Amino acid sequence: MQAPSVGGVLLPRGNGQTVRLSRGASLTDFAEKINANPASLVQVMLNLGEMVTATQSVSDSTLELLAGEMNYVLEIVSPEEEDRELLESFDIEFGEDEGGEEALQPRPPVVTVMGHVDHGKTRLLDAIRKTNVVAGEAGGITQHIGAYQVATDVNGEERRITFIDTPGHEAFTAMRARGAKSTDIAILVVAANDGVMPQTIEALNHAKAADVPIVVAVNKIDVEGADPTKVRGQLTEFGLVAEEYGGDTMFVDISAKQGLNIDALLEAVILTADASLDLRANPEQDAQGIAIEAHLDKGRGAVATVLVQRGTLRVGDTMVVGDAYGRVRAMLDDKGENVDEATPSTPVLVLGLTNVPGAGDNFLVVDEDRTARQIAEKRAARERNVRFARKGVRFSLENLDEALKAGLVQELNLIIKGDASGSVEALESSLLQLDVGEEVDIRVLHRGVGAVTESDIDLATGSDAIVIGFNVRAAGRAAQMAEREGVDVRYYSVIYQAIEEIEAALKGMLKPEYEEVELGTAEIREVFRSSKLGNIAGVLVRSGEVRRNTKARLLRDGKVIAENLNIEGLRRFKDDVTEIREGYEGGINLGNYNDIKIDDVIATYEMREKPRG
Repeated sequence: MQAPSVGGVLLPRGNGQTVRLSRGASLTDFAEKINANPASLVQVMLNLGEMVTATQSVSDSTLELLAGEMNYVLEIVSPEEEDRELLESFDIEFGEDEGGEEALQPRPPVVTVMGHVDHGKTRLLDAIRKTNVVAGEAGGITQHIGAYQVATDVNGEERRITFIDTPGHEAFTAMRARGAKSTDIAILVVAANDGVMPQTIEALNHAKAADVPIVVAVNKIDVEGADPTKVRGQLTEFGLVAEEYGGDTMFVDISAKQGLNIDALLEAVILTADASLDLRANPEQDAQGIAIEAHLDKGRGAVATVLVQRGTLRVGDTMVVGDAYGRVRAMLDDKGENVDEATPSTPVLVLGLTNVPGAGDNFLVVDEDRTARQIAEKRAARERNVRFARKGVRFSLENLDEALKAGLVQELNLIIKGDASGSVEALESSLLQLDVGEEVDIRVLHRGVGAVTESDIDLATGSDAIVIGFNVRAAGRAAQMAEREGVDVRYYSVIYQAIEEIEAALKGMLKPEYEEVELGTAEIREVFRSSKLGNIAGVLVRSGEVRRNTKARLLRDGKVIAENLNIEGLRRFKDDVTEIREGYEGGINLGNYNDIKIDDVIATYEMREKPRG
């Protein structure tokens, strides 16, 4: 049976047949599936009041509208299923150990440390690793994921344990959930003086959902008001019964600060692994695993921390990580030393990828560079199609409330750029979970690592998105381009602030009294040492003007290195001046801040009262 003719062309009638399409498919893809002419489908869409080209990626709702009109049932293939089908087309099985039982060999357990913020997770990891990982973290909160391996002595035998250092705040729920899924055992840290808190329960639920055994570390037993017995009682209500109470969960009382009972905790992890898990993998096959973290390094390009789950990863192997690929140029262990190979449960930093993969992307080793490139390109094309299938209306956070009330917009499109893929993913997850009622949807059109670029502004212009920079700034001419195109670019260094502002905007409560206005940027060409004033930056003013007694921030490779600095001294040759304009050279003194290098950029700004209305 045929559908009525459209533009003189008869269209096939579906009779309830199922058509499988990937997210972001075009009308041409649809036409191929039903043996129709793409132009006739364009005509159908015109009749339905939608102007769509044949090759344009369209949204799921548009495809459903078209399928319903032609009596087809549309099935959108999930990204996971699509990826599995893609790998099968290359005859690759992901997630399976090759060979029989005899090919499997024991591997170290992979452990994630979870718990409530401020209960001492980072301090515990610090005590285990004997190095300071707290330094350099904004507000003492772990914002990036890392991984490392430690050795402990159990019954006279050296045993290894791999730790995935996942962030602990609720804003990082998605990363923590993923951390638990790539994990064999979870250590739940509970402060003896605080007891069970909301995030403790949240972390516990993630571990249970991932079906991993839990070892409880009762921390801060050395502080006043510590009551380890109370913690045991509280956790009994959540199904964690201590061994001494007849249960099967090991509780270890520790003090991360004093380094008390750390060995006992490591031993408890090994004993729990031996008792309840069969941790074996085939080290002889091509390596497979997961990317834990990735970022862009100025000297080394795209680098990714990967955890090998099966097989052995070697220098020279060709690997695919998400939509990135490349030949492994070098591998570094958690101490920064070069290694030639990484066996199951070993975390390594990999150099040689074409671009920065996402945290949580799977990786696999393939035989040929060509195969790796084809898989990566198909994944990237799929992501691109999904991105282009989304559209919206131009606005800023300030006028969002008015746009919502006027019915001009039903969704908030965002582009998120950050300094590491873990932070970006965490921010995306937190924003997507905001409960803002029925009126508006939040959509993340694109996320990536590195400075805000002109292509980000292009995408924001075409899709009316708001750009969020997390610990990064606009690079090159992107800032001027954003201003010219009217794109709202927001910069944040603390994740809660970004979440609160966007939530406030969506609820119509955003009342900014001041806005940051960029005055000028200066590139450091030379660094002069002065015994009296510290380091003086010899600069060339690249844009605008630099004024004395204004605020500044220091950028290195597009990333914010220091915030809230003051331009305390300004000189042209031997004269003190109040300002230096674009194109001129001069000297800048940032007060007692001395960590400046050639090629750094000093961006100056002032806070101006913003008129409302």
